[in-house]
This record gives sequence, structure tokens and C-alpha cells, in this order.
Amino acid sequence: MKGLVLLLCLTLGCLAQRPHPCQSPPLLTGSLSVSSSNEKLMAYAKYSYDAWGQRIRFKQIGSYENKTFHEDVLVLYKQEVLYKINQRNQTCCKKRLHGCFHPLAIPQNASLLGQSVLGSSSAPGQGLLVNTWVGEMMTKHRGRAKYMSTVTEFGCVPVSTLFHTKQDGWMVTSFFNNVLGIVDPQLFFPPPFCKDAELEEEDGEEPADFYSLFSE
Repeated sequence: MKGLVLLLCLTLGCLAQRPHPCQSPPLLTGSLSVSSSNEKLMAYAKYSYDAWGQRIRFKQIGSYENKTFHEDVLVLYKQEVLYKINQRNQTCCKKRLHGCFHPLAIPQNASLLGQSVLGSSSAPGQGLLVNTWVGEMMTKHRGRAKYMSTVTEFGCVPVSTLFHTKQDGWMVTSFFNNVLGIVDPQLFFPPPFCKDAELEEEDGEEPADFYSLFSE
């Protein structure tokens, strides 16, 4: 009987340790890089992410179809407003935002591809335990898409995401220098020269989630 109880406890312990879809920390600051398999897009960005306030600010530099671009965007989902900010010219474009906020998270219907250690598991502190998830989803403008997302086992901090559509092929987003919390809360407020910006209706596709901000 004792052996049966011990076996049951071990089994329940293994089941409890199985990874489950998770949601990333609500407040994140960090950097990321984005590149596409067709080599059309390469970009580097710094971002601030506030899921509680449904706000995202990112500043990116990159190239698209061999043309260099700089972009500074503030997205305020609760106010349904998107600001495109030009610090050099002190100008601001204010657009109506119709998309809904989707927090950084692993979808509940995702399948666990596996658990692994980035770095080395030979000694404490030499590796990072991560979980990789795969799945498919329907997008509003690009149809069915495949994804593969890797997050840390502890904290569900994003590490990388591969996103595939027929139109764009594979797009890779890699996160690094992540910090829990908001380093500079002022980034979520439009600069003073945006005060008199007239509200425009957004043309084309509105950002549907965090990743689409870097791929439009």
C-alpha cells in the first residue's frame, strides 16, 4: 500500500510539473529584433509593454526592401488612438485605432513542442529553462498563420517567436534585455507637440496584437 501511495504521489508530481499555456508579465521593458525569411524586413526595436493599461511604445530602426526606416509609435488601446511620433521634426500623426488589445501570451489551444535548456545545464546559473509551443491561428488580413513561440518556464517571459503566413513567409522575433516593469513610464504619454495633432482614421490594417506592430 505504501508503495502504491508513493507511486501515486510521484505521478501527480510529474503531472503538476507539465508546462501549461501562460501569459507573460503585464509590465515589460526590453529590446527585440525582427527579420523575415524573404530578407525584405530586418529591424531592431526597444519596447515598453503595459498590459494593465493596454499601452505599447516602441522605437525601431530597420530596413524594408532595402530602404531604411525609423519609427516611433505609441499605441493606446483604451483610448483607441495610435501616435506616430517624429522627434526630429517635432511632428505627430494621430490615428484612430480600431483593433482590440491582445496580451502577450501562449494561446490556450497551443501544443507543447518541448522543454529545453538554453545554454548549459551542467551547473546552476549556466542555462535557462524554456518551453516551446506551436499552433495555428486565423488572422484578419493574412488568413491562417502558423506560429512557434518560446518562453521561459519561470515567468513566461518571451524569448522568441516564429510566425508564418503565405504572404510573408517566416518572420522571426527575438527578445533580449527584458526587464520586469516599466523603466520609463513617461514613454506612455504623447510628447507636448502631439497636443494639437488632428485625429485621422487609420488606413489599411490596424495592429491586431503585439507582434503585428513590427510587421505591418
